[in-house]
Amino acid sequence: QVQLVESGGGLVQAGGSLRLSCAASGIMFSLSAMSWYRQAPGKQRELVATITSGGSPNYSDSVKGRFTISRDNAKSTGYLQMNSLKPEDTAVYYCSAKDIWTYWGRGTQVTVSS
Repeated sequence: QVQLVESGGGLVQAGGSLRLSCAASGIMFSLSAMSWYRQAPGKQRELVATITSGGSPNYSDSVKGRFTISRDNAKSTGYLQMNSLKPEDTAVYYCSAKDIWTYWGRGTQVTVSS
């Protein structure tokens, strides 16, 4: 049974930082691409960042230069370091892992106050 569990969300003031974690189990994490998505109220889920199994990152234009995606295969854990947070970053953040199938976590709320 595959499980992805996000943690690290919370309430932060604009300009602050948060680090999200995604702990994976039941999956060959080192062979999986990992992504972070977010969904704000009333909006569609959007891709924030992806890191390949080989460690190559890609970012959406809205977070490039502020967010950093990383992974620790030994711990089967992925991370999203979020700096210079803006109120428009407020959303539920989901991690996703993909091998043959795509798996999702349940999400963690990030709220950025102005």
